[in-house]
Amino acid sequence: MAEHTVKAFTEELDALTQEVARMGGLAEIAVNDSLSAVARRDTELAQAVIQRDSKIDQAQRDVEKRAIKLFALRQPMAGDLRVVLTAWRIAGELERVGDLAKNIAKRTLILNQAEPIQLTRSVERMGKIAASHLNQVLNAYANRDVQAAVNVWNADDNIDAHYNSLFRELLTYMIEDPRMISSCAHLLFVAKNLERIGDHGTNIAEYIHFLVTGEEIATQRPRAAAEASD
Repeated sequence: MAEHTVKAFTEELDALTQEVARMGGLAEIAVNDSLSAVARRDTELAQAVIQRDSKIDQAQRDVEKRAIKLFALRQPMAGDLRVVLTAWRIAGELERVGDLAKNIAKRTLILNQAEPIQLTRSVERMGKIAASHLNQVLNAYANRDVQAAVNVWNADDNIDAHYNSLFRELLTYMIEDPRMISSCAHLLFVAKNLERIGDHGTNIAEYIHFLVTGEEIATQRPRAAAEASD
């Protein structure tokens, strides 16, 4: 390639990476705001999360358009190909994270119509872990930090453990007070959405490992390994 062509290609790859980073910021805000909406019973904030989800969807479409253009016009190979593939894959994960944050906000609107439930704080603690993992893995992507990504990947079972514990607590709560079944069920869906956000963070960690090393993570995902040993 001529020097100016190489420079233009590099700038296009950087722009693609930056667009994914921008999308990651939107997804982080959505997750954190949905958690705040649950904790503070903030209906207005929950509605804002729902309304802003379209921005995350549009960001994914923008990433896809950039990636398709690069495939069509540049035919990237080796490391450059991994950059484009990783951006496309991460954008898909972030779009789903946005959907899960929106689902949490929708559950919040329903929960706010009922009496407060004590276990909301347990959900909030679980949510902070999931949000922290998302932040760490997005920083790992920005810095091409494969070790930080692997650390998030290895920590996925922490979120799963919180979910399993919360599931048991909510089930006990419903048995002891059947009047709380509806609220507990909605809170359980919130917790499940947070567990899935953790899974998407783990997927992103795997993509970062592939981006930096060109190889898949050799061992099973933490949750899969735990299930296989049962």
